[in-house]
Amino acid sequence: MEEMKRMVAKEALKYIDDDMIIGLGTGSTTAYFIQMLGKKLMTGELEDVYGIPTSHQSRLLALESGVPVVSLDEVDAIDLAIDGADEVDPHLNLIKGRGAALTMEKIIEYRAGTFIVLVDESKLVEYLGQKMPVPIEVIPVAWRAIKEELEVFNATAELRMGVKKDGPVITDNGNFILDAKFEKIEDPLDMEIELNNIPGVVENGIFADIADIVLVGTKDGVKKMER
Repeated sequence: MEEMKRMVAKEALKYIDDDMIIGLGTGSTTAYFIQMLGKKLMTGELEDVYGIPTSHQSRLLALESGVPVVSLDEVDAIDLAIDGADEVDPHLNLIKGRGAALTMEKIIEYRAGTFIVLVDESKLVEYLGQKMPVPIEVIPVAWRAIKEELEVFNATAELRMGVKKDGPVITDNGNFILDAKFEKIEDPLDMEIELNNIPGVVENGIFADIADIVLVGTKDGVKKMER
C-alpha cells in the first residue's frame, strides 16, 4: 500500500513546472508528494514553485521538506492542487476529510486550475458512501442539533473523538467533525449542497464535479482516470 502511494506521488510530479503555485493537500499520500517536491526544489530540478497548504500538517511538512509556502490571499491564481481522497466513484466524485482539513481543502482545490487526486486502488468505489462516512465540519454549539437533522437524510452521525487527546477532534478552524454514514449517496452534487444548507454546517466532505485527474496506484502501476 505504501509503495502504491509513493508511485502516484512520483507520477504527480510530472505535472509540476517552474513558476507554479501548488495547492498542497493533507494526508499520507500527499505527504510523499510534498517530500518529493521538496527534493526537486533543493536539487534545482524545479524552481520558483510555491505551495499553499490546506492544513497546519501540510504547512509544517512543506517547510521541513524545503517547499516555500504562501497563503491564499497572497496569490492571484492557483495553477494546480494535489491531494488524496477517501473514496472515488466512477464519475470522479470524492469523499474527503479523514484528516479533518476538508474546508480549506475545498476552498483551495475549487480554485485550482487543475485538481489532481492521488489514491491507491482500495479507494475506488461503485458509489460514494460505500465504505466511508462523510465528514462534516460543524460549529461546536450546533453539533447535536445537526446530528439530529441528519436523520432526515437517513444518515447516522457520530462526533469524531480525539485519539491522543480527551474530547472531540478540533479542526484547524476550531470546529468539530461529525462523521455521517449514508446508506447510499445517489446524487453527490445534490447531497453536497443539501448538507451545506443545514445551519451550523461549515463544510462537508463530498467533493462533487471538482476532480480533473485521479492517479490510482495499483499492483500493475499507475492508472490515470480523467474527467
